Amino acid sequence: MSHLNELNSYFETKREEHLDELKQFLRIPSVSSLSEHKEDMRTAAEWLSKSLQDVGLENVSIDETKGHPVVYADWLHAEGKPTILVYGHYDVQPVDPLNLWETEPFNPTVRDNKLYARGASDDKGQVYMHVKAIEALFKTNGTLPVNVKFCIEGEEEIGSPNLPEYVEANKEKLSADIIVISDTGMQGPGKPAVCYGLRGLAGVQIEVKGPKGDLHSGLYGGGVQNSIHALVELLASFRDQEGTIQVDGFYDNVREATAEERAAYKELDFDEEALKKELQVDELFGEKGFTHLERTWIRPTLEVNGVFGGFSGEGIKTVLPAEAGAKITCRLVPDQDPDEIVAKLKAHIEKHKPVGVNVEVTEFDKGKPFITPFDHPAIQAAGRSYEKVYQVPTSYVRGGGSIPIVAAFDEILGLPVVLMGFGLASENFHAPNEHFHLENFDQGLRVIGDYYYELSKFNSSELVK
Repeated sequence: MSHLNELNSYFETKREEHLDELKQFLRIPSVSSLSEHKEDMRTAAEWLSKSLQDVGLENVSIDETKGHPVVYADWLHAEGKPTILVYGHYDVQPVDPLNLWETEPFNPTVRDNKLYARGASDDKGQVYMHVKAIEALFKTNGTLPVNVKFCIEGEEEIGSPNLPEYVEANKEKLSADIIVISDTGMQGPGKPAVCYGLRGLAGVQIEVKGPKGDLHSGLYGGGVQNSIHALVELLASFRDQEGTIQVDGFYDNVREATAEERAAYKELDFDEEALKKELQVDELFGEKGFTHLERTWIRPTLEVNGVFGGFSGEGIKTVLPAEAGAKITCRLVPDQDPDEIVAKLKAHIEKHKPVGVNVEVTEFDKGKPFITPFDHPAIQAAGRSYEKVYQVPTSYVRGGGSIPIVAAFDEILGLPVVLMGFGLASENFHAPNEHFHLENFDQGLRVIGDYYYELSKFNSSELVK
């Protein structure tokens, strides 16, 4: 019997047991952002560490940080074989608004072959799949085909503030040949995808300040700068009418996608008309010469996320607002640096600052972009494992969003990162009624198990980025 057939048989036999165990994990309200759940975070870490120990992993530990702990485990007896570092997180988002949940968020419920609970898809369900894949490999083969390490944190949903310091302090402990993360999604139902790149992030807040206080528009209108007008003028200077960013040097370090990548995106046959219908817009928008997928995957952006200032209550108030502001985020692509982009934004603001106001800039979230070449052996091996189980071609995609810790792993450890997720965009992660399609839970277990076998065909030197 082939190893994939053995995995199939094992997972079929253990399916209900595994589902019941996952429900136990999901019942723990491990909300990292709320102090009242501090003990629940500890409970989740302990539950996970016991599960890792129970499946046969060694050196299991709950490692303290300045915040919530990191759960570590390893098994390092596959001599001459690659070492895989599995990363994930056991913390979840808050559940508000609670009244929009059809069932209790921490009372896992199966409906229509979907498992409903906070964390079902993001990321407890996907982390747990790696744990059970390890169990299956031990049970069916008595050993593992590769060396493995687990690094499961409890602060991803609050930006992983303490993980970079932990990784920096534990470089040798976390040393590996590749990092595997299951915290992303598929292209759609029955459409597996390996994500090999993510955009970075640079966020700022702009505050425009004019006179010492709001002024009467009849007494001062036309004679004193209006802070909202000044803000609008400044914001309009960031992009032209086609969406091209006008900040000097913004595109200087953008790494262009290869012809092979763009050809692969075209083969996905993305339906832009269907997207317009779904979003209820007449036209999509963005840089000329790029498709929607390219605009959202391989091109940088500058977006105004919010504007504040003046009077917005019922009726009208005839004032010149003294202050106004906006929040801006830029999604960045390889090889853009967040600090350099923020410096260029500040220079642009100083250059285009309207008369009669002062402008203050506050820096917020930053994260570097990340990319592993999509023809990397570990990326292609993941695609083969998906195809064996799902029986359809694998898509190779970039993500438009940002997972800052992925770039930190890439920068600190210098390892290739493979993002092989099993979630779907429709699964309401971060929203009420989060759920996980159980066909992807079932198929994903087999994909992960097979992937470890695929990786065992390489030696460490073949997996160098």
